[in-house]
Amino acid sequence: QVQLVESGGGLVQPGGSLRLSCVASGSIFSIDHMGWYRQAPGKQRELVAVILSNGYTNYVDSVKGRFTISRDNAKNTVYLQMNSLKPEDTAVYYCNAAIEVTNHVFDNYWGQGTQVTVSS
Repeated sequence: QVQLVESGGGLVQPGGSLRLSCVASGSIFSIDHMGWYRQAPGKQRELVAVILSNGYTNYVDSVKGRFTISRDNAKNTVYLQMNSLKPEDTAVYYCNAAIEVTNHVFDNYWGQGTQVTVSS
């Protein structure tokens, strides 16, 4: 039983900042890649950022230079620091992780989503 719990979403003005957190708990042997997706109303879910177990990161072009993904392996936690937020960043943000729940078996897990609203 594995669960991803997100926090940190909310309402912020354009140009502001938020930090999202996602904590994985349960029967976890290890975690491979972790990432953040988002889905705006009427649009498909898109990958925002991903971080691999070796620390490699990648971002969708629209957030490069503004968002930073990081992870704390000791806490089974992934973060998304969002700076210089724009109205077009408004979406539900979902945490995603590939988690080894038994030896050599990885399953894909999703968080429940947290709302980020950027508006004046």
